[in-house]
Amino acid sequence: MVLIFGVNFPESQLVSRSLRTFYGLGPQMTTSLMAKFHIHKTAKVGVLGEKQINSLAAELSGMTLENDLRRQLVDNIKRLRDMGTYRGRRHAMGLPVRGQRTRTQIMNARKFNRIERRG
Repeated sequence: MVLIFGVNFPESQLVSRSLRTFYGLGPQMTTSLMAKFHIHKTAKVGVLGEKQINSLAAELSGMTLENDLRRQLVDNIKRLRDMGTYRGRRHAMGLPVRGQRTRTQIMNARKFNRIERRG
């Protein structure tokens, strides 16, 4: 098991897949991080050297990830609601925010705008 940014990963797991488990890191950011630290796209976590792991952890600690990013998202939606903007009211009612159709096909917006965004 290899510890990266406080999370244990099995040595047989791909580095790109391991990095994508962090909230806020997608495919593009993962490939750019791997290119920055000269890690091949098919490299496994167990192959990484101690220096690469430490530099990768240092880079991740400087980024906004996980709970900080989630808190920032909730705060942004709360700010919109407090200001009384159109988007804030749509979030509060659980309706589509970005101009989608509401006469039919509204169920996904009702599901996604309800989660963690009310409060």
